[in-house]
Amino acid sequence: MSKSQVQVDKNFLINTPAPNHGATYTVIEHKDVMRFTEDYLRNSGFYITNELYRANGSGEVAQGIYHIKPMNSDDVKELDLGMMFAWTNSYDKSLRFHCAVGAYVMACSNGMICGELNYSRRHIGSADFDIKNHISEQINNSRKVYSNIITDKNSLKSTGLDKSKQGEILGDMFINDLIGPRQMVVVKEEMEKASYNYGVDQETAWAFYNHVTHAYKSTHPRQWMKTMKMFHDYMMAKISSMPRNSIVDTPAVSVIDDIDIDFDSAPIEFDL
Repeated sequence: MSKSQVQVDKNFLINTPAPNHGATYTVIEHKDVMRFTEDYLRNSGFYITNELYRANGSGEVAQGIYHIKPMNSDDVKELDLGMMFAWTNSYDKSLRFHCAVGAYVMACSNGMICGELNYSRRHIGSADFDIKNHISEQINNSRKVYSNIITDKNSLKSTGLDKSKQGEILGDMFINDLIGPRQMVVVKEEMEKASYNYGVDQETAWAFYNHVTHAYKSTHPRQWMKTMKMFHDYMMAKISSMPRNSIVDTPAVSVIDDIDIDFDSAPIEFDL
């Protein structure tokens, strides 16, 4: 296993040794988070259609991302977004446990996490018990969060954003530490030739949003969830005063290859 963060096999995280930091530190094992999340999703009426796991080289910082679908989905008409649940955990005390309900873009698996119902907990005291309760609470509220994200997506799709304005926002994001220089290069390349068809004109807020979240695939798992949440809130605030345009959708079909990921080069750092 290299030092860089990579997508990992589930068994790698299950077999990563749990730490012993003393009596005051409550160990939350990756395998326990996986087991409880998977069991509760299924017991709550969700299929898990895909599981993605990422980690740093040692496996001490880990992330699980679940694409989920209601077992009774006859009334689900959404074509752009699927439901998602994600968590991040650490053994090295570098961050609190995080989990959130969100969505993923079907064309490319880009994530979306809004500012609602995001939870973090320090590894102390009854953290393991509390985390189970909060995971269950968020899953119980997942349909509401998913509905809110769909509303936000529709707002992004109906907001025109020309290349000049996209560049202006990208520069503002860099100044405000929302994106790093290598990720900016990825966004610029996507603006020039998108890797995916997002079903809208390229000069829309939805296209730009996906160019950025595509670049965010290189973000370290320690920072990914918070970065995604901050960007979502940032973009929704940006477009709140912009005029809506009538955009004709086209089928969303994925094309071209994914980006190369080098997590050690991601410059974004937050105090978690």
